[in-house]
Formats: sequence, C-alpha cells, structure tokens
Amino acid sequence: MASDGKVHTFEEVSKHNSTKDCWLIISGKVYDVTAFMEDHPGGDEVLLSATGKDATNDFEDVGHSDSAREMMDKYYVGEIDVSTVPLKRSYVPPQQANYNHDKTPEFIIKILQFLVPLIILGLAFAVRHYTKKED
Repeated sequence: MASDGKVHTFEEVSKHNSTKDCWLIISGKVYDVTAFMEDHPGGDEVLLSATGKDATNDFEDVGHSDSAREMMDKYYVGEIDVSTVPLKRSYVPPQQANYNHDKTPEFIIKILQFLVPLIILGLAFAVRHYTKKED
C-alpha cells in the first residue's frame, strides 16, 4: 500500500476492527493489515484482538522475525496521533463484599459435621430394619 504519511486519530483507527477492514497501531505507526488477515500464521483472531488499542506490546511479545518486520512496510498507511491514544489503564478488580463470619458461625458448621453422618447412619439402619425379612 502506498503511504501518504497521514496522521490518524485513535478513534479513526479503532473503527477498522473487522476481518474485512483491519488496522493496527504498532510503534506509533498505523498499518492496514486487511490483505494479510488470511495469511497471518497466528490466524485472523490474533490480529483482530489487537485492534482498538496500541498493539506494540502484542507485536513485540511474539518475537516477530526480521522478514515479518520488513513485510510491515507494504501495509503502512500513516502515523498515529499519540495525543489521541488513551492512557493504558491498570486492571482494577471489581469490588467484592467482605466475608462476614457471623453469617455462618463456626459452631454450626461443627454441629453439622457431626449430625449429617449420624443422620445418614440412622437412615441406613431404618432402611435395613424395614426391609429385613422376618424369620
């Protein structure tokens, strides 16, 4: 693809997120990899999962070969306006309710651990008693 050196906004690039129109941001540059989707060794899912974000880390973590890096030139469509790329957010786990020990007191658990086997044993004896033939 011919490069026009155009500067793209993150919003514009993130709209290209399908198998028929896929753009990636890698190292501050924008690549239209739509034509490469079927040929990508990792499959098109890998490329699609890298859309809508800065895919530099994804690209570097895989350890692409020099020939793969050279191949990128033909997919180059411009630069990314870095001021439009959202800051990386750290993962914040959802709030969980604190476990309240008062809801299930420990003594109830200990009683149940004792009573449940006794109830099962009692049922076994009752079944044996009522099903036993009288001689």
